[in-house]
Amino acid sequence: MPQTIVFDLFGVIARTQTEAAMRRIEELAGVSGPAFWEAYWAGRPAYDARQPSVDYWAGVGQRLNARFALETVAALIEADLESWTEVDDQMVEVIAELAAQGRALGLLSNIITDLVPVFERRHDHWLRHFTARTYSCRIGVAKPHPRAYRICAEQLGVGPRDVLFFDDREGNVVAAREAGMTAEVFTSPAQVRRRLGL
Repeated sequence: MPQTIVFDLFGVIARTQTEAAMRRIEELAGVSGPAFWEAYWAGRPAYDARQPSVDYWAGVGQRLNARFALETVAALIEADLESWTEVDDQMVEVIAELAAQGRALGLLSNIITDLVPVFERRHDHWLRHFTARTYSCRIGVAKPHPRAYRICAEQLGVGPRDVLFFDDREGNVVAAREAGMTAEVFTSPAQVRRRLGL
């Protein structure tokens, strides 16, 4: 069994956006429904790979044929960051147990630049268990690009074949396997516990 365990962050340890958070962002943008979220997600790969927040929201506006005022952009940035800060306490417990066993742990996350300090300040007490935190905004490439997996393994000081990776997106899991990792689609903390014998 691989001794180095790597986790995706959002959708695995951290929770995805709640309905209330999504509605708040829509209210600030003045646009709701599928059209808004299509514009939101269309620009996310570049945002994850280090695009400045102001440029990202300008792009969202362009895709919606809208122009956001500067104060609206500032509010959208703040609401968007806040929407990605909640975690699954059960998974935090899993991380602590693995760390107590001496397992080498890593993160491989698509995450925007502005969110990193916000998230790390709030969750430093368990993030410190990770030997390496490989963030897309810091390496300039996002999953499922093959380089993301190679860089993650390098930062952990191991080869891809020494890594067991959990991600909630099948496409990212397939890419991890192609990069040489053992990888599974995350479904629940119980699944991780069974897989790792906790």
